[in-house]
Formats: sequence, C-alpha cells, structure tokens
Amino acid sequence: MIEKPILTPDEAAERVRSGDHVMVGGFLGCGSPHTLIQALKARGTNQLTLICNDSGLHDFKTGRIYGVAHLVAQRQCQKIITSHIGLNQETQRQMNAGETTVELVPQGTLAERIRAAGAGLGGFLTPTGIGTEVEAGKNRILVDNRAYLLELPLKADVALIKAQKADRAGNLVYAATARNFNPLMATAAALVIAEVEEIVPIGAIDPNHVHTPSIFVDALVLSQAQEG
Repeated sequence: MIEKPILTPDEAAERVRSGDHVMVGGFLGCGSPHTLIQALKARGTNQLTLICNDSGLHDFKTGRIYGVAHLVAQRQCQKIITSHIGLNQETQRQMNAGETTVELVPQGTLAERIRAAGAGLGGFLTPTGIGTEVEAGKNRILVDNRAYLLELPLKADVALIKAQKADRAGNLVYAATARNFNPLMATAAALVIAEVEEIVPIGAIDPNHVHTPSIFVDALVLSQAQEG
C-alpha cells in the first residue's frame, strides 16, 4: 500500500481554496476536525460553501464559539448547507440579515444527498419535505400514486473529516458516534483530508475494523488539541 502524506494543519488548510465547497464532518462538534477548523480559520480562506450537519455553537450571551462556528463568526462562508442552526446565533443573524445564504436541508436528506454523490448516483426520491418550503424549486414525481421529491447528489471540492485512528495508508477507524457524517463525506469530495488522533503502521489495523478504506483518503493530519 502507498503511504499517504502526513500534513501539518497549516499545509492542510493551504489546500482549501477560496470559493471551494467544503464538507466538514461532525455532529454538534462530536467527530469534528477541530485542528483543521482552527487552521482554516487562521488562514482566513473565504467565500466558502460550507456543507455540514450543523453550524456549531455560537452563544452571544456566554461568548462561547465551538466547531465550525469559528468559520461562520469570521465570515469565511458565503453559503452554508446544513440541517440545523439552532445553536448558532451568529448563523441565524447572518441568514436573517441576508449576509450569508443558508440552505436548510432535512438531516436524513442531507446525509443521503452526500451518500448519493459518493455512490455516483444521479439523485434519489424521498417523501420528506412534500408540502413544505423544502419542496420549492424541486421536481415532484409520483410513484404508485405517492408523491416524492427528486433530491440531487451533493459533492464537495474538499472534505475535512475526523477519525480516531489511521494507518499510514489512510485506512480510518472512527470512535463510536463520532463516525456520524465522516464516512459519507469521505466518499463525496475530490480531496479528503483526515484529522486523526493516532497514526499506526500499515497492517496494524484489522481490516475488519476499517470504517473508511484508504482509497478515499488523500492526506492525514495529527490532531493537536481537542476543543472543550
């Protein structure tokens, strides 16, 4: 197996270009690549389309900012495609002020759109969103007299994901529910950078325990700190 490059956080952030569509793994911070988020924040790359389960936490009262909310707070995103912004008051403010475009997608639909992109599918049919704002601008298709929406695949230029362990080839193992969106995103981006807590030699991970095979991973970054 070919060993994957191990980048510094700064080197990884340099590979993200202004205007890129960027997927970031995690679920309310669990399984998020915090080291990569901080490196991207420090670099200041902007005009990003951020694709994520949620936009992290930004509480005006306490001043606490967590996860991808750092990128939102620094105005690095021109668009956010997500399923939940309820814990980020700054995302809400930017959306209501028309400063940032926010596309809210039902969580299951978001996951399936990413999976469809990774699987090379042209889309899928779902009844979720029929008769709501979600339906606006989409094709409604009848199957056995039941209405479905045609949802299109969602892909990215870069995916920043987080795993517990990797071998030098890039095979990944996730920790429990930190798996969440990470395996899906690893299949749906042109460039996949995995932040990991531990890198072991090739052969040290039982193939039966691999969650994301090395073929999907382009580079590795060691976690430097965990946001608390």
